Amino acid sequence: MRMLEYLEDFSAYLLLERGLSPNTLEAYRSDLEFFLHFLQQRGLVDCAEIKRDHILDFLEEEKESEKAASTIVRRLVSIRVFFRFLNREKIIDNNITEVMDSPRFWQMIPEFLSLSEVETLLQVFKGNGALELRNRAIMELLYASGLRVSELTTLRLDGVDFSQAVLRVSGKGERERLVPFGKSAARSLRRYLERSRPALDLSGQALELFLSKSGRALTRARVWALVKEAALRAGLNKNIYPHMLRHSFATHLLANGADLRTIQEMLGHADIGTTQIYTHADSARLSRTHQRFHPRA
Repeated sequence: MRMLEYLEDFSAYLLLERGLSPNTLEAYRSDLEFFLHFLQQRGLVDCAEIKRDHILDFLEEEKESEKAASTIVRRLVSIRVFFRFLNREKIIDNNITEVMDSPRFWQMIPEFLSLSEVETLLQVFKGNGALELRNRAIMELLYASGLRVSELTTLRLDGVDFSQAVLRVSGKGERERLVPFGKSAARSLRRYLERSRPALDLSGQALELFLSKSGRALTRARVWALVKEAALRAGLNKNIYPHMLRHSFATHLLANGADLRTIQEMLGHADIGTTQIYTHADSARLSRTHQRFHPRA
């Protein structure tokens, strides 16, 4: 019963101190109730008794019951936020969810790439030709900012702000949002803009950020093809597609302790708040979070 009491305290904290919406609060509660029921079935009644393997066992059970990968990740997020709260309140001495990177973890979420796989994938375009520089910048940006392919292909030159390290992205429903990008992506993007894009912009008037060899805006099909090419070059025996880099972006941020609500802002999920979340986001706050938690910031 004590853990259920902690859940009540946690819910009050989310509502009163974090100001989360009722829908978000209910999602946290639902996920944690499943987790606490799992623990109780195994005779665990004290938070101090919970080990990292218990969490992994719970996630594996969720996978075996054919829960969607997105549901499994969301439940892991809820558990991580709950344990940060318990540690903050000194109910537990150590937050066992600080590092959840293990073979078992990645096997549970096959749609996502591990950090080492991402690193391998991002190294394949090494040449100095115009298309190689462009492709490297595209791969870096897909992972650095979690963009949808449609968002990447519609990025404009005036949507890149190097001083703030953010992109102004036009997402679903014509909603604009600010998304940070890290130092590695910035380096690749600068090289592309300085050495490659001028050669691709045959008219000298193109507004789109990424251009084809004929000077036109890239198509979604071409981005899909170059991601497939990167996976082939990297020797990764997986069905890798652009959205997997978006999933990996979010998962790696979550696994390193980033705040769920901020990540949802970066991803541009419409169901987490009003349009103002995307049009009036605080670029400095988003950039700080990205730099703190993204592996290649």
